[in-house]
Amino acid sequence: MPSRIEARAWQRMLSGRRLDLLDPSPFDVEIEDIAHGLSRVARWNGQTSGEWSFNVAQHSLLVENLVGTFKPGAPRPLRLAALLHDAPEYVIGDLITPFKAAVGLDYKALENRLMVAIHLRFGLPAVPSVTVQKLIKRADRAAAYLEAIQLAGFAEAEADRIFGKPRALPSKRLRALPPREAKAKFLRRFEALGSPA
Repeated sequence: MPSRIEARAWQRMLSGRRLDLLDPSPFDVEIEDIAHGLSRVARWNGQTSGEWSFNVAQHSLLVENLVGTFKPGAPRPLRLAALLHDAPEYVIGDLITPFKAAVGLDYKALENRLMVAIHLRFGLPAVPSVTVQKLIKRADRAAAYLEAIQLAGFAEAEADRIFGKPRALPSKRLRALPPREAKAKFLRRFEALGSPA
């Protein structure tokens, strides 16, 4: 019998896949696992109003929608990249920005390796262009702003200071959904985008 427990750097997914967190393979990435995980990961560390936590699946749908608002006619790969922009969080969770800063570069390297595997799995470039990254980041910040003032208890002036007031912000009313509903909406949107994988 071994004297110590061997370190494990993989996670068993409900699909049956075994995802190596240090060296993730696109072959071990499944959209069902991503949708399931993201629908159960709370944004804002769960500090949102309503019966349910606003989850990362909903946030991802919001960001993808905002990308379409900011760039009408955006091509499918761009919209898909926006939908999947936080996909690594199905494994590593949603660390709030202040905590990410405290954890440092090791966290970011792990997140980046997972993102490359996810992108390759679904036919996207391993690393999106700078233009694509900027547009998704703009939509991500706008989504955070909307979530902050509608769900996370921020006053508008505070949100303006922290996130920057988004330009051309559409009127959207947010409400947290049960995980099962958020997962279903995420999967429907993924299918609508016509992923080749």
